Amino acid sequence: MSVPNRNWNYPTPIKFGCGRIAELADHCKAVGITKPLLVTDKALASLPITRQALDVMDKGGLGRAVFSDVDPNPNEGNMAAGIAVYKAGGHDGVICFGGGSALDLGKMIALMADQRPDLSVWDLEDVDDWYTRADATKIAPIVAVPTTAGTGSEVGRAGVLTNSVTHKKKIIFHPKLMPAVTICDPELTVGMPAFITAGTGMDALAHCLEAYCSPFYHPMSQGIALEGMRLVFENLPKVYKDPQDIEARAHMMSAAAMGAVAFQKGLGAIHSLSHPVGAVYGTHHGTTNACVMPMVLDYNRAAIEERIEKAAAYIGIPGGFDGFRAAVVALNASLKIPETLTKMGVKPEDLDMLTEMALEDPSCGGNPTPMTRENTRALFDACM
Repeated sequence: MSVPNRNWNYPTPIKFGCGRIAELADHCKAVGITKPLLVTDKALASLPITRQALDVMDKGGLGRAVFSDVDPNPNEGNMAAGIAVYKAGGHDGVICFGGGSALDLGKMIALMADQRPDLSVWDLEDVDDWYTRADATKIAPIVAVPTTAGTGSEVGRAGVLTNSVTHKKKIIFHPKLMPAVTICDPELTVGMPAFITAGTGMDALAHCLEAYCSPFYHPMSQGIALEGMRLVFENLPKVYKDPQDIEARAHMMSAAAMGAVAFQKGLGAIHSLSHPVGAVYGTHHGTTNACVMPMVLDYNRAAIEERIEKAAAYIGIPGGFDGFRAAVVALNASLKIPETLTKMGVKPEDLDMLTEMALEDPSCGGNPTPMTRENTRALFDACM
């Protein structure tokens, strides 16, 4: 593989390269974790890569405690169950191991396990300075180990949690949710099922695309988003066709982290639509993002056409805006992404409810075209 091992600090220390899961125990100890709880999802819990991580922990004297009761769209019930295991085991840190669901829930366990009893996780939604309600000294240290290349939660200061009562996804934020160390080992992503490779890869593209199109000023994120898009277009088809292409896997892992760094600049209608659909129907987040992406491009065309033309030229896609949109549609088709929300199970009678939920989602504030009840409902219609 021509992609070398590297140590980055952008925005947190990243140990990037093949085989670096072997360093897990050392990095835990370096940040003061002596008895970690590894948080992963149900599907990963019994796989060889998880046993490998637990073996590294065990050999390093850190035990092999694991919590895996994590739903695809984790909720406060999963969090409470994880906190109970964390406290019963006397743990002093969390290893977030897996895709976005495991990474997000692991962060929530680290955040809430030792907070005062009257503080609800919903009190820490990413609104104004609500994060100051938490006692920062009570947040456990986090080591993140992504096994997918999509959400980029391994380099983020937030987690997404679904309220099981309202079926609304909430972004929970605190600066100390940034992992103390992240291990990006592309070998861990080789065993992903094809549909997860596709959905998580398109999630990375959605993050980069929406950050690039956001109207807010953040030139650093703009540049990162642009290169992230190029990496996805170039490498996602390769890893989908050949799961063993470790070099392309490495580039996708980079693109995922880049997308999460870039969306400090903002997200938009893609996420505003996919969050409520995922919360109500339990759809895969990245796959839902991919499904609505072409229609959101149309929706925003007047505001982003010139910018997309520049991106297409950089990436090497001919035909300007129309060529870029066609490339997204072609990529979706090659990855077997459903063409419409109808094919993902969304019911027409729920569109008014989903519209209201989309308008409440914080992502809509970063959309280049102001989102109103009328045009958001029309966008949902177009996605059907």
